Amino acid sequence: MGSFQTPIGMRSSTMLETSCGYLLQELQMIWDEVGEDQFDREKVLLDLEQECLEVYRKKVDGANVSRARLHQELAEAEAEFTHLLLCLGERSLPGRPEKMAGTLKEQLDSITPALREMRLRKEERMKQFRAVQGQILKISAEIGGQSECDDSSPVVIVNENDLSLKKLEEYQNELQRLHSEKDERLQRVGKYIDTVHKLSATLGMDASTIITKIHPSLDDPFGRSKNISDSILEKLKRTVESLKEEKQQRLEKLHNLGKALTNLWDLMDSPYGDRRLFSHVVRLLSVSSPEISDPGSLALYIIEQAESEVKRLDQLKASKMKELFIKKQKDLEDICNKSHMEIPSRSEMEKIINLINSGEIDHANLLASMDEQISRAKEEASSRKTIMEKVEKWMLACDEERWLEEYSMDQSRYSVSRGAHKNLRRAERARITVNKIPALVELLLEKTKSWEAERSKVFLYDEVPLLAMLEEYNALRQEKEEEKRRLRQEKKKVQTQVVIETENLYGPRPSTSSRRPSNASINGGYSNAIASNRRLSLGIQQLESNGINSGTQVISIIKEGKKLPGQNITLRHNLVSQVRDETASVVSTFSGPISP
Repeated sequence: MGSFQTPIGMRSSTMLETSCGYLLQELQMIWDEVGEDQFDREKVLLDLEQECLEVYRKKVDGANVSRARLHQELAEAEAEFTHLLLCLGERSLPGRPEKMAGTLKEQLDSITPALREMRLRKEERMKQFRAVQGQILKISAEIGGQSECDDSSPVVIVNENDLSLKKLEEYQNELQRLHSEKDERLQRVGKYIDTVHKLSATLGMDASTIITKIHPSLDDPFGRSKNISDSILEKLKRTVESLKEEKQQRLEKLHNLGKALTNLWDLMDSPYGDRRLFSHVVRLLSVSSPEISDPGSLALYIIEQAESEVKRLDQLKASKMKELFIKKQKDLEDICNKSHMEIPSRSEMEKIINLINSGEIDHANLLASMDEQISRAKEEASSRKTIMEKVEKWMLACDEERWLEEYSMDQSRYSVSRGAHKNLRRAERARITVNKIPALVELLLEKTKSWEAERSKVFLYDEVPLLAMLEEYNALRQEKEEEKRRLRQEKKKVQTQVVIETENLYGPRPSTSSRRPSNASINGGYSNAIASNRRLSLGIQQLESNGINSGTQVISIIKEGKKLPGQNITLRHNLVSQVRDETASVVSTFSGPISP
């Protein structure tokens, strides 16, 4: 019993002492009253002691288990806390001491709020990762063209072992790059679509049909996201290039049709009303492909209308080919006549007209040939322009020379009459012009030779070589000058002979003579001499007039001589002989004795 009471006495709790002591006392009183045997009493107390030990042992074991569980929970909490710190990329949690003190429950209670905070942080970080990775997957799918029919959210797998801010920043940078790439692709798609709309409007096509064929999402009225994959961008690029090529081909076709229409209108002198219907086609001749943006300006029906008009005008041109050919022939002849060039053979032209009537000639080649001839004629006329201007000056100078010769033969040129002073002034100007003729002819000779050497052909003036005309003119002018000098010599001889015959008739005039002839004889002699001189002057003027009247006459003689090559030398000799014969006749007329 003492062994039983010892642990009871050792207890410090008041409640245990009172309750257990009271019960033992009551049990002693009962045993005393009953008269229980001491052995039985010892046995009961021993059983009570054993039962109490079992209860204590169970309690101690339970306390050990609870302590072990607390140690495990604390270890697990610390391990989880450390793992969360590593996953989140953080070194520690602000407000939590590095080393913990106190009982296990106190330590557990101190780490639980921090652990709860870290768990909340992890969940928040997980949400951020899911959101960023979800957007990355979605945009990547859009760029890859894999999400056109799947509107559900992508399945995101987050690596819980790496939830650091650095990793999150990497994902955010990747997301930003994908956003930039998406925006850039959307801009490219938008530009391509705008270009397709503009080109389609210019070509008269349906842009919606073209875009829908590429991908339905590009022209989706419900506002779904557009497919921006590489394949779609490549298809849009090829479509734009194809439309641009089609635009260029149609423009070139309209350019050709516009040129054809313009040529046909010009050839047939089409009225303004016919031209106005296709003025929009002609306006495109001076416009390049990038400058055309008017809707429908390159539509197929416009090309078809222009082709029909060209075909109609071609048929009309075939019926009017003879008229057109004659018109071009007249233009060619006008150019040749204006520049005094050689005109194409009329027999050849008549042969071509016969071919036109029979339909055995290509109209297009014929008109092209005529245009080429006209172009060559214009080019040659342009090269002859400077020489022709000098020739015109030469012709005018020859006309002035003729007028001056006629004016010089006029006996009343010095008389006082109306307009006489004007003729005098014109005569002065004419003399200046005539004096320039030799230099002008020399300049013409030089330029004509240079022109012929450059083009390796003869310079013809009304089918006569101009060089030969000028050389012949110089020769005739030189002969004319020689004849004039000879005439002056003959005139001087005649005058001297008249004086001698007068002296022979009346005798020499004595220095000292007492005999004077009568007034009648003297007057008669002077009158006869004056009359003879007047007749002599008239004869010489007549000779000059009949010899070579003017430069125009000379040129006419030269032209006739060149047109008949076998007779040019004969004409020249006849002209010189005629001058000489007339000179001899005049001299013989006035060389006889003068009767008193």
